[in-house]
Amino acid sequence: MSEFTGERVIPGQVNDDLWAEHVARYAFAARFAAGKRVLDAGCGTGYGSAELAGAGGRVVGIDSAAEAVKDAGQYCACSQASVSAMPFRAQSFDLVVAFEVIEHLQDWRGLLCESRRVLTESGLMIISTPNQEYYTESRGAEGPNPYHVHEFDLEEFRRALGEFFPGVRILAQNRIESFVFQNPEDTPQGLTVVASGSELKDAHFFIGICAMSSPPELSSFVYVPRAANLLRERERHIRKLETDLHALIPKHAELQHKHEDLMAHLEEKNSWAMELEANWRAAQERIIQLQDELKILRETAERRIGELEKWEAQLEKRLSEKAEQLAATVRLLDNAEATVVERTQWAQRLDAELAQVRAQLAMVRESRWVKLGRSVGAGPKL
Repeated sequence: MSEFTGERVIPGQVNDDLWAEHVARYAFAARFAAGKRVLDAGCGTGYGSAELAGAGGRVVGIDSAAEAVKDAGQYCACSQASVSAMPFRAQSFDLVVAFEVIEHLQDWRGLLCESRRVLTESGLMIISTPNQEYYTESRGAEGPNPYHVHEFDLEEFRRALGEFFPGVRILAQNRIESFVFQNPEDTPQGLTVVASGSELKDAHFFIGICAMSSPPELSSFVYVPRAANLLRERERHIRKLETDLHALIPKHAELQHKHEDLMAHLEEKNSWAMELEANWRAAQERIIQLQDELKILRETAERRIGELEKWEAQLEKRLSEKAEQLAATVRLLDNAEATVVERTQWAQRLDAELAQVRAQLAMVRESRWVKLGRSVGAGPKL
């Protein structure tokens, strides 16, 4: 048997109230099952199929979950299939039931369309769903049911059924407090019920009766489960809770002690955190101060850099002027050097000519004619 997760009811794994809530729907539908071909669409673990079969119906079940189909196989002919794409010929069934299925479907229109297709012209569909307004409130802190895709309020549910079936009647399924005066040996048919009225929009669950023409007139139906002494069940539940509470008292004391230790530790950490925050704030202030100082240094540096750039420009201008002067000096030196070389060469030529003249003069002096002329007092003085 599968384990109860909250997605579907598992016999023996849910409380009596939840079990009675689901079985009551099948008990209501069983009144229409005798001698009929019945489809339990979304049969789950098959406990409802067994109820319908026990009333004389020839029941076939389908469900999309393989583990559910395996469990339901012990109660009816069951197969794994989608309720939005049923593997049956048109007009195969006299009664289709789909309890707490439509709100689990993304393609909920597919369920209604397929149910109409497989129903005979005189057939009946009985379908249930939670009243969104009540169900949302009843779950409270638990929040939305994670297995529900789309929930309906009264008017939306009525419109959805009317979109596929010409005849629609919606009943309320309510869990009510009551007092039963009953002989356990009496049959359920012998039970007389006197109940105050209530508005359909406030129902816990909606039960849709759908037909190709006008749905049958129905009288109110009260399901009294076998374990109907709810007062005793609640007293037992209260006692169990009290026992659990007494068992939890030592645990609560332990948790209280741990809580006190934790609070002391937290206080210590808070003190450390406050000190850390103070240091952090001091660091932040120092950072701001350093940022201000850095701003001043940056402005001073930028001003100094501007002055240096101006001085550098002036220096470059002066260097350029000196370079021009140096170049002019170099040109003058080159010219002077050329002049020196020229003068030197001229002087050397003069020296050579002078030496030549001196040599000639010496030769003249040594000439015997000159000597002869000097001896007679004639000729030039050399």
